[in-house]
Amino acid sequence: MSDHLRLKVLAWLPIRVLILSENGCNLWLFVPFACIGAGGWSPLLSDKYQWLEVDLQRRTQITAVATQGRYGSSDWLTSYLLMFSDTGHNWRQHRQEDIIPSAPGQADAPSSFNRKTQNWACYLRKAPLTVGKANYRFSLLIHASEVAGFDGRSSLVFRLSARTSWTARDSISLKFKTLKNSGTLLHAKGQRDHSLNLALEKGKLLSGSGGKLLVSLGSLLDDQHWHHIKLERLSTHLNLTVDKNLQTKILLSVGAVHSHGLQTPILHNRNFHGCLENLLYNDLNLIKLAKQNSPQVTAVGNMTFSCSEPVFVAVTFTDSRSFLQLPVPTSRLSGAVSVTLQFRTWNKAGLLLTFGLRQQEGSVFLYLSDARLRLQISKTGNTLLELSTGSGLNDGQWHSVELIAEENHLSITVDRDEGATAHTSIPLLPPADAQLFFGGCPAHRGGWDCRNPFQVFQGCMRLLKLDGQPVDLIKVQERRLGNYSALQIDMCGIIDRCSPSHCEHGGGCTQSWSTFHCNCSNTGYRGATCHSSKYEQSCEIYKHKGDTSGPFHIDVDGSGPIKPQLVYCNMTEDQTWIVMQHDNTELTTVQVSPDSNQHFANFRYPSEETQLSAIIGQSEHCEQELSFHCKRSRLFNTLDGAPLSWWVGGPASGHIQNHWGGASPGSRQCACGLQDNCLDSSFSCNCDADYDLWTDDSGLLTHKETLPVRSLVLGDIHRPGSEAAYRVGPLRCYGDKNFWNAAFFDKETSYLHFPTFNGELNADISFLFRTTSSSGLFLENLGIKDFIRIELSSSTEVVFSFDVGNGPLEVKVKTALPLNDNRWHRVQAERNVKEASLRVDDFPATVRAAPSDGFIHLQLNSQLFIEVSGSFKSTTSITYIVKEPYEPSRNSGSLHSSIYSDITLRGEDISLSFRTSQSPALLLYVSSFYREYLILLINKHDELEVRYKLHSSRDVEVLSSRVMNLADGRLHTVTIRRQADMVSVQVNTHKHTHLPIYLTKSEGLDPDLARLASTGFTGCLSGVRFDSICPLKAALLHPDSRVTVTSPLVPSSCASSSQADSYAAETTHSLSGNRNQPQSVDPGQPLVNTIRNDSALIGGKTIHLSFGDNN
Repeated sequence: MSDHLRLKVLAWLPIRVLILSENGCNLWLFVPFACIGAGGWSPLLSDKYQWLEVDLQRRTQITAVATQGRYGSSDWLTSYLLMFSDTGHNWRQHRQEDIIPSAPGQADAPSSFNRKTQNWACYLRKAPLTVGKANYRFSLLIHASEVAGFDGRSSLVFRLSARTSWTARDSISLKFKTLKNSGTLLHAKGQRDHSLNLALEKGKLLSGSGGKLLVSLGSLLDDQHWHHIKLERLSTHLNLTVDKNLQTKILLSVGAVHSHGLQTPILHNRNFHGCLENLLYNDLNLIKLAKQNSPQVTAVGNMTFSCSEPVFVAVTFTDSRSFLQLPVPTSRLSGAVSVTLQFRTWNKAGLLLTFGLRQQEGSVFLYLSDARLRLQISKTGNTLLELSTGSGLNDGQWHSVELIAEENHLSITVDRDEGATAHTSIPLLPPADAQLFFGGCPAHRGGWDCRNPFQVFQGCMRLLKLDGQPVDLIKVQERRLGNYSALQIDMCGIIDRCSPSHCEHGGGCTQSWSTFHCNCSNTGYRGATCHSSKYEQSCEIYKHKGDTSGPFHIDVDGSGPIKPQLVYCNMTEDQTWIVMQHDNTELTTVQVSPDSNQHFANFRYPSEETQLSAIIGQSEHCEQELSFHCKRSRLFNTLDGAPLSWWVGGPASGHIQNHWGGASPGSRQCACGLQDNCLDSSFSCNCDADYDLWTDDSGLLTHKETLPVRSLVLGDIHRPGSEAAYRVGPLRCYGDKNFWNAAFFDKETSYLHFPTFNGELNADISFLFRTTSSSGLFLENLGIKDFIRIELSSSTEVVFSFDVGNGPLEVKVKTALPLNDNRWHRVQAERNVKEASLRVDDFPATVRAAPSDGFIHLQLNSQLFIEVSGSFKSTTSITYIVKEPYEPSRNSGSLHSSIYSDITLRGEDISLSFRTSQSPALLLYVSSFYREYLILLINKHDELEVRYKLHSSRDVEVLSSRVMNLADGRLHTVTIRRQADMVSVQVNTHKHTHLPIYLTKSEGLDPDLARLASTGFTGCLSGVRFDSICPLKAALLHPDSRVTVTSPLVPSSCASSSQADSYAAETTHSLSGNRNQPQSVDPGQPLVNTIRNDSALIGGKTIHLSFGDNN
């Protein structure tokens, strides 16, 4: 049973509107503006088939959607799908970063979650995914829009005034929606017969000029949803953005292909059939001008100022549980069964339809296989008949299918022109009480004969007809016709994951319904998105790995845009040389041509310009031999005269150089002139002596800005007796500045800062390290909520962790050998839209798939940090304020209607290192607005204690470790992890043992805590972390951040590793508040015993602090 509430906005006034809910539900308040009170709506049943739908009466911009539980109840929404529509049908799901995320709701009734959005719609629908008991609210913003409808024969023509002057910038923007996958959107003509065309072809937007295709953008643009286009001309440059930017001039025609004196557009006789909204040329709204009968705008044909469109109800088959069950029409009189439908999918295979035949004569299967349509009749596993037709049906386009089954005749047709028929003696009609199953079969057949020997169908269907009668899918949705499971009715949820493609470096993109795949063959790159290079960045690294001289591919910028190139690596000398050949490295005799007074020699390198420049740029030293052998053939006429011969070298096309091998740029000398040992001391080159004998001016060119040598021009070669020869050797470079860029961290206060790491979509980090420490932070970069971090968590484990907005994700590599052996080890981490991977040396890499509904962009805003410790005195404390305490708004009626916190912590991950001789001592105190807290301290027995109070009505839980002598002045590391009611405490140094943790009851905690805090803390704290927040680092490195420091706090090396033996303790404990509950906790259910957020104290006397989510 489904329970739906449909609301209609009757008046846009900032007042509360009383709404009576349907189906016997309770009565609540619906509030369209910010005066949200205690109201809401809850269905009778709380499952995924309920929704709230709002009719806004006109197209409205929806700017935010909020969820908040109803006060004093257990009704709240924990996650939901947000959908929009202009017609009340053909719903589209809210997209963020090209995915369809499930929007998080709140974790309890009083809290609120606000999701910002920028969508235009007439209807809004919110459907729960997981619920406590659903409760709904939303907010809106009204904007005006101008709409025009085109029927495929109409158009809108705009003519600029003849007096309009040329401007450096023009822009056109519009929104469109259509059901047709082809048609001309825009045709414009400018001066001197320049033209521009925009057209749809197979759901993609094509831009052309003068009959030439310029670019193809977008995909699935025929989905009957609004899409945004902007064309921009910036001087002589054009920009085009789909679902956000380009140009025209003098005469502009919209929606038409008939000429009006214009050149022929891209598509002949395919006018646009659909709607346009807010068509803007610069600041002019052309549809508004047409309404006002402006003489500049002409409406041709039956163009209307409304958007009327047919209603096509689609259904989406999402997964293996999806099926649609319909009865065979009871009014069948023709002696035949016909089924027609349209489908679109990315999958090559899947069951479209199956039904049983009379008298158990077998089953009919209509399915896709290898992107072809096939029909099979089988009985008890034996194939009795098989037909196939069509090809490439997994292209994401709509394809029509017709199946006609008569008494002894069968036919199938694809897209009305390809088909197959067969005659058979098998009775092909289903029994009168038979059921038709589309897409798949139910998990529990319920007595129906349905089996699927093929793959399930994942895709969309629409326009289903049985015996020529349309199937009312809304009746199916309302459970008044047939049956279904795991369907999205009244929407097509297809997504093109290859447009734009996330495959890099030319990798080919293919996709199925739920994912995409990158073919990295012949690209030189690897990984899920062809991001990481298969090759090293220099010969230096190959030598470091133990390779010997030979040809190698190198990729100078790793995962960057520069392609790999084949070079020769010479590792026989002290330096490791990269050798790049060109097409003529031999000694070449000049052949005199009677047609020219000069000899030209050009040198072509197999490497591209960007590759050459990158190698030269990152090398410490480069050189190239340039030799000129001469007999009565001069280089310079006189010292001040123009040179007779020269060469061209340097980046891009190069520059003319007037020095020769062994000399300095601009010197007009050869090596002998620089060394003052030329054959004739009155010249700066041997060849300028003009002797009637062979000599040479040879040497190495070593100034990188003049390399490589690209051409030679030899001029003094036509005199009687003149002879010449030349040699330009290969380009040779050594020294990788990017590889040998080591930094030595001799103290725990040592760190490096770099600009913000730019890795929004794909990010890779690699480095070498050597250490004797068993743990430490390699690097970290933070955003508001996002972060990325790589650390050595133990002597045999490296952890790569990050958060792109949907919770932290960790990738760990455990090594068989210790990494703190003071030898070089290599770490390679990569995160992309599909997965995260971590590799350490040659140990097996660890890969974790990205969440299917996760975010994509990694948003960082701080400097890249490459760790800190601080020295505390008894009067020192740190307060880290992340969320200010709640202050009631003047307009708030009561506390329960306010938004206090965005998250509720169901667990935490805390770690710190300390060194002290004090006991007892307070290390860390975290408290919430609700007087719930966590305390980490050293008790009077020099033992570690963790005290939790997760509910104001329950006793304090005290977890005490039996590891002794923690106040011994040595370095100790503590890690605390809590998930719901399970707590794990570990004390890590060098030696690991496992000891039990016992539970005690503490009376009068607050006075004890006050006395303990008053003694302060004297010692060293390092690496303090609460989830992704590092308050000690903020206090030491960012004094202007939300940190309050009392008394002196100074960076210190006090946290350097101690070699003394100590103990390690680790155990897991279930908090007493849930002793009678199962150990596994459903993450979708609310937890009462949680730290709400709000406050933390690090090592000091002050107790009142503020801590919370990282906002």
